[in-house]
Amino acid sequence: MTDEVQASAAAIRQRIGDRQPRVAMVLGSGLGGLADQVSDAVVISYADLPGFPQPGVQGHAGRLVVGELGGTTVACMQGRSHAYEGHPPARLAIPVRTCRALGCEVVVLTNAAGSLRPEMGPGSLMIIEDHINWSGLNPLIGPNDDSLGPRFFDMSNAYDSALREQMKQAADRETIAIHEGVYFWYLGPSFETPAEIRAFQTLGASAVGMSTVPECLTAVHCGLRVAAVSVITNLAAGLQAHALSHQETMEQSAKAAEQFQRLLIRFLSDLTLD
Repeated sequence: MTDEVQASAAAIRQRIGDRQPRVAMVLGSGLGGLADQVSDAVVISYADLPGFPQPGVQGHAGRLVVGELGGTTVACMQGRSHAYEGHPPARLAIPVRTCRALGCEVVVLTNAAGSLRPEMGPGSLMIIEDHINWSGLNPLIGPNDDSLGPRFFDMSNAYDSALREQMKQAADRETIAIHEGVYFWYLGPSFETPAEIRAFQTLGASAVGMSTVPECLTAVHCGLRVAAVSVITNLAAGLQAHALSHQETMEQSAKAAEQFQRLLIRFLSDLTLD
């Protein structure tokens, strides 16, 4: 799929000219409003980018927005595709690899997630410090392209510790309460059972969701530094009285949007890359 990555990068460069995005961002369910804050924006539909998987879930617009945010030139992905939609895992690597081909150095991953910690309720923000891949899937299964990254690669600092510290400092400056924890990738599209949630808690998970890990794996493989934030939209199955729904995810994401946007804009404003 290297040809599709290069073709997508070329199509983007044709639209953005000599602008050089340094930070890529992936906005999860209900969080795409941050892209509306991008100034001097060039907006490109994923449909116009060769090989980009097309999202089909409410809250994922399927647009790339390139411009200025927090004084940083960003390539902001307004929505993502998921493995549960039937996309081959390897295809989920294309957007992140395209951003790397454009010259991005950092990727900020965001998602809506369910909390496994009662004290971290809806509306909370959680910096991801590590993940557990329960799906059995990996976008890097298959032949390795050595020009992108090594066959075997280290994941012990997948969520870059220096970027996590900068995210915490951004939260402090904005007086935003912030949590840290382990994100658990559950394939979906069904929500988890209460028994599964109890098992995930035993394994050390703090939050659960259906995305983010494929992008993290891809980013680390091709040399991008990763920061990631979960917006907590609900307590996981068995920890709240009512049934889970995507509608609740969207509603709670909207309620958390103001704090979420302030956090990431401050993070970008203070970000040190060199």
